[in-house]
Amino acid sequence: METQKKIGILGGGQLGRMLLQEAANYPVETWVMENDPGCPAAHLCDSFVLGDIRDRDAVLAFGRKLDALTIEIENVNIDALFQLEREGIRIIPRPSALQTIKDKILQKKFYLEKSIPTSPFHILQSKDELNHHIGFLPAVQKLGTGGYDGKGVQLLHKQEDLHKGFDAPSVLEKMVELQKEIAVTVAINEKGETAVYPAVEMIFDPYLNLLDYQLCPADIPETTGWKAEAIALTVARDLGSPGIFAVELFIDRAGDVWVNETAPRVHNSGHHTIEAHFSSQFDMLWRILMGYPLGNTKAIQPSIMVNVLGSEGHSGAAHYEGLEEVLAMEQAFVHLYGKRETKPGRKMGHVTILGKDKQELLFQANKVKRTLKVVTRG
Repeated sequence: METQKKIGILGGGQLGRMLLQEAANYPVETWVMENDPGCPAAHLCDSFVLGDIRDRDAVLAFGRKLDALTIEIENVNIDALFQLEREGIRIIPRPSALQTIKDKILQKKFYLEKSIPTSPFHILQSKDELNHHIGFLPAVQKLGTGGYDGKGVQLLHKQEDLHKGFDAPSVLEKMVELQKEIAVTVAINEKGETAVYPAVEMIFDPYLNLLDYQLCPADIPETTGWKAEAIALTVARDLGSPGIFAVELFIDRAGDVWVNETAPRVHNSGHHTIEAHFSSQFDMLWRILMGYPLGNTKAIQPSIMVNVLGSEGHSGAAHYEGLEEVLAMEQAFVHLYGKRETKPGRKMGHVTILGKDKQELLFQANKVKRTLKVVTRG
């Protein structure tokens, strides 16, 4: 009988929670470190450690108890991970890959160095430098570090918008004339073997700049799909690390494919794989962490996924309206993240719907959006 491996997760949010739900199938002792004992993942792991994942000493103390370590958010202490790697702890993704991706400036330079197609950009150190690039507008300014879920991103259409810019190291990217936004998730193990999930099409809420819902497979020409897969594979291989890599891509009006950014972990764009694919992104990461064969990425059925977000005007203890109605829908799978407090736009869960017809999937997704609300009582 195989002895249980001790594997830790830095971060205890919903990604950690879904990862732990999948861990129950494997001979693994799970550890989580987070600075909130009420976080979504806390009660599902074998050992919970209260600590700050950005603190070098805390990460070192946590990691030294383990056989392997992974992350569910990039905002971790990289120095500690490099040290743990030197001490023989398996870190997935490797700290070198994490370091490149964590800073959007390094990430864009990486694409340029590796000849990976990405939108033209300038590196800025301060807000004043925006004035030197008025002719480059319309553009998107992204903070080098610290941004997530649409935060740390500013759209600058014309000179009058420059006052909204960030006064910090950032990337100024040329705005792409978008036709579609897609994502391709790549799994890569320590032998360098890869498995690719079919491309998903992402539809965003323009107000919150958050994913509204996503469709799998993406409604794109086959040749565009091949191009996107080839680019995503190049990104994952060139990062030189095992792990799960969610590569977000733009398709422009001419049909060209550009890399927007990459997440070195399980990702919102892969949640539908829990029910809709033979091996989910969470199952796949355990296979990589445990040294098992890669799973089957094929879809069982087409799917659509809806994010469940906190309703406008509601901040406080979460209450779910319309939950029973959505649970009564055929082929709808509800995932609530166990967050006690809701606030406008906060990710509180998701619903995946399976079905063969795209129009029917879109209809059902809109029904979920209208029906399931996260509110506060009172």
